[in-house]
Order: sequence, then structure tokens, then C-alpha cells
Amino acid sequence: MKIAMLTSGGDCQGLNPALRGVAKGLYRLAPGVEIYGVTGGYDGLVKNNLHLMKPEDFSGILRQGGTILGTTRQPFKTMVLEGGELTSKAEQMIANYQRSGIDALVILGGNGTQKTANLLYENGVNVVFLPKTIDNDIFGTDVSFGFDSAVAKATDVLDAVHSTAEAHGRVFVVELMGHKVGWITLYAGIASGSDVILIPEIPYEPERVLEEVNARNMAGKGFTIVAIAEGAATKDERKLSKKQKNSLMDTAGGRLANRLQEMLEEQGSPQEVKLVVPGYYQRGGEPTPTDRVLCSRLGAKAAELIAERRFGHMVASVGADIVSVPLKDVVGKLKVIEPDSPVIQEARNLGISFGD
Repeated sequence: MKIAMLTSGGDCQGLNPALRGVAKGLYRLAPGVEIYGVTGGYDGLVKNNLHLMKPEDFSGILRQGGTILGTTRQPFKTMVLEGGELTSKAEQMIANYQRSGIDALVILGGNGTQKTANLLYENGVNVVFLPKTIDNDIFGTDVSFGFDSAVAKATDVLDAVHSTAEAHGRVFVVELMGHKVGWITLYAGIASGSDVILIPEIPYEPERVLEEVNARNMAGKGFTIVAIAEGAATKDERKLSKKQKNSLMDTAGGRLANRLQEMLEEQGSPQEVKLVVPGYYQRGGEPTPTDRVLCSRLGAKAAELIAERRFGHMVASVGADIVSVPLKDVVGKLKVIEPDSPVIQEARNLGISFGD
């Protein structure tokens, strides 16, 4: 049996432990298996950049961040082959898969990667998919790997900012990753004791945020921590078209969080307002123990599916179990935070404001 593995989309903590989990499971469940690595994600499959891997290649990577296979964000446009022939990149991937004699393709990635994985499966490629994204927005799994590690990084930033905010009596606005969903911001905000949490799923009003700042000031707490997801928007901003929002972001230095900082200052914040953007720090470094366990379990389950020749599935964490879910049942769906969900209500019970 010949198996190829690739990692696609943004990198995150956990990719290497997941690759290791798949490999260790396959070497045990499918004796004589050959494992090939695809360099650079889907782009590597388009260019047929495959290399045979050995068991020792998966040694010592359990704690390692990033991905030993490399990754890219691959736009699927028409490409020109030698001789001037036009073909789609998807067609080229399928052709390379067939020519290489690969029996199955293990794909690790997020929502965009998942859509392509399902497209490949529907066109004859034997696919097993592992859910990777720090955003935790993949439908059909309770948690995706990389999320816990990113929350730990984001919490570390918020904790550090907390002490300097208190020392100088300032309002700190900390922008965390999450364009469409606010899972990282919500969990890191709760974990760090943030006073205000702003997420894409709940439009906010700057006036409500300022009310929280003033209320804390009146209570003798001369500082405020605001955790805001990069995709969080005011109620007015939510009404804008994509073009209008992009134009607004351009005037705000590319970040809606800059707008919040400016609005708080314009509306008379009693303290100086500072903006902190940890950015890619949240995706880097070693995976947490929780992510290492999750990746190992997902990898072992993926190996089991391959050994049983059950393809077109995503491995998922549901409750206490690792299960397989048909790709067709989850592809194209986004797992968002419901505004009336228990975790939101519990956060409100703790006195956290969502600016609404």
C-alpha cells in the first residue's frame, strides 16, 4: 500500500504530531506500507513533488510546531502545462495521483482544504481528512487541532497585558485571530479574565464598551482588558457591503480593532487606549499536551480508516470519542458560536461584556 500525506492552508501547532500519529498507526496496521510526503500542500501535488518517507522521519516531531512537509494556500485557477495545454489544478492533482500509483491521500487542513479534499474524493481520489485550524470552525468535530495551542498563546498575551494595564491604568484592546468566528477570542478571553470580549457572531456597540470602561473606573478598577477578534464588527459595520468594509479597513490601517481604539478615545475614554496585535504568534511554537493527545488520536483513527479502506471521511472528536464523519456531510459548513449558547451565557454570568 502506498499512502501520501499533505498539509495545506495556514500552518498551526499540531500538524507534525498528527502526521506522526498517522504514520505510526499505518506502520502498525498496514505492514509494508510506503508513506510519501507531498511538499508544499496542494501545490506540491499539482507539481508532483512527492518523496518517500522513512519511520525515522516521524521521530522527534511530537513537540515540533509548523509542518515538516511545508504548506501553501493554493488558488485553484487554470494552469498551463508544457506544450501550452490548459488544465485546471484540480485535474492536474488527480492526474498526478493516478500516475504515481498512490492508494490513498491523507489531507490535513481547514475549511478551504476540506472543500478541495471532497472535490478530489468525488473524482476518484481515496481521501482521509484530518481537521486542522486554530479557528476551531470546522463543522462536524467538537474541536480541531491547533485550537487549544492557539488559545494558550492568546491567553499568554492577555495575561501579560493585564499586568501592564493595571500598572499604568490603561485600556488595552487586544486583537486576536478569527475573521469569521470568535472561538479563540472567547476562550482566551474567559481564561484570562478579560472584561470585554468582542466576536464576529455578536455585533457590538462602542458605547456599550465605553460603559464597561466607565463602570470599572467607578468601581475603582482603573484599567480594562478588551479581547477582540479580528472579524468582530459594530452593528453599523455589519450592514456594510464587503467593498465598503474593505474601504473602511483601509482607512483604519487594515484593522477594525483600530477603529474601536479610535472610537473609545473620541468618545472620552477615561484612560489611554492601547492596541496590541499578537498576530502569527498565536499559530507558532510547540503544541500543547492537549493538542498532542488529540493529534495522536486523530492520526491513529485515520490509519485505521485507511487500513479498512474507508475513504471519503473526516476523523473527528465528538464527545470523548474519535469518530469518522462522511466528508459530504460536513463540507462547506462553518461551526460558529451561537449567541445564545451556554458558554456565552456563562461568560455573561461572570460579568463579561460582549458590547451588545
